[in-house]
Amino acid sequence: MPRVWEVPVHDSTRVRDVRVAAGAAARHAGLAEGRVAAAELVTTELATNLLKHAGGGRILLDLVGPCAPPYGDERGALVQIVAVDHGPGMPDTAVALRDGYSTTASLGAGLGTCLRTADDFALHSAPGRGTIVLARIAARPHGGIDGPRPAPLPVRSGGVNIPLAGGEFSGDAWACVRTADRVTLLLADGLGHGPLAARASSAAVEELRRAPHLPPADLLRRLNGALRDTRGAAVSVAQLDVPAGQLSFAGVGNVGARMRRGDSWHGLVSRPGIVGAHLPAHLPQQQAAWTDDCLLILHSDGLPSRWSPGPAAHAPASLDPAVIAATIVRDAGSPARPVRDDTAVAVLSPWPTDGTS
Repeated sequence: MPRVWEVPVHDSTRVRDVRVAAGAAARHAGLAEGRVAAAELVTTELATNLLKHAGGGRILLDLVGPCAPPYGDERGALVQIVAVDHGPGMPDTAVALRDGYSTTASLGAGLGTCLRTADDFALHSAPGRGTIVLARIAARPHGGIDGPRPAPLPVRSGGVNIPLAGGEFSGDAWACVRTADRVTLLLADGLGHGPLAARASSAAVEELRRAPHLPPADLLRRLNGALRDTRGAAVSVAQLDVPAGQLSFAGVGNVGARMRRGDSWHGLVSRPGIVGAHLPAHLPQQQAAWTDDCLLILHSDGLPSRWSPGPAAHAPASLDPAVIAATIVRDAGSPARPVRDDTAVAVLSPWPTDGTS
């Protein structure tokens, strides 16, 4: 089962804890010591920045697949590092990335170091709401790939996963898999919390990887058999046929799904039940047109019941989907109101046409 790490950063003693967690995550992913050191460096810089500029925040560490998968699984597992704060925000993120820029009496090289070291890097800040910084460390520096690759697809995915009360395992899991010209996004919420819930959601992800060609309703039926010896899970599956511009969706249980087209949002409806225990006899598969202004969000019930997309409704295509997911989680809560459950958010978005990432 995949581990997840959440480290609150509210005083200088937690910087060491963050570094230790980053090393553990990188070694868990099988990274060589040089890449482990890169993960530790980036995480230490981000934790230090949280204290200096935001009065604290939290670091989320996760092992993810190809979160921006235009090609496929060529980079293997990546260590994803996300720094989240509710601080004052940055008026100009481009300036903040320049070496020498600082609002405190420091060298101002932290974010620049992260940008140069990470294989993926993204920064989003909103004055008055806070800042999200994302970095990913791959097994090979900057994703060096040998051999032919399939043509890229104009969509990408990303997400965040936060365990309840700092637990070692989250009962939620998400994954995105490509087969030919189709991309399938799955989010599973295992019943309860802890290792047994994580076992159920992880089994759903593993089964997706075995049969990513199946349409959502058929995949849920297959998952129902695969999860029989687990607690079961709520599962939502969305599959995008890129050439046809068609999104198919099916879900069972309380994993939410919302889709944006232009400026309007609408929900995708799941059926009551538990995958692995009580699968509905009838599983309708919804269809929706997918265009360049669409955005899809899958989320577990760790978000408040009255959660609304808020600023995510206006998220530009240039934002990394994991940054959008982290922004949703941040804006749905506050430092004084922690999440009430394992919380996972996964996002599918168009690849930016201007080449930004």
